[in-house]
Amino acid sequence: MNIKYTRTTLEKLVVVFEEIGYTVRFEKGNFQSGYCLVQSKKIAVINKFFDTKGRISVMLDILSKISFGPEDLSDKSIDFLNSIGRMYMVGELV
Repeated sequence: MNIKYTRTTLEKLVVVFEEIGYTVRFEKGNFQSGYCLVQSKKIAVINKFFDTKGRISVMLDILSKISFGPEDLSDKSIDFLNSIGRMYMVGELV
């Protein structure tokens, strides 16, 4: 796994969420896991007090829990997920 915990990586993950139909919001709240997932409305609410690394980790955790396929993503997002070793979530594509 080759993840750089940067603002750019965070922005790319937000794009992935948008492509699969989820809205990402960074807000305060009492989340035991650091986030709240409202699946019926496709909203992911992430603790706004997390640093960039925490936000990225939580977003990757959320991606592993929701169902989506490569047909939902752009080629750029597929390449990004491949580059960080997360393509197993949507099937191996090379």
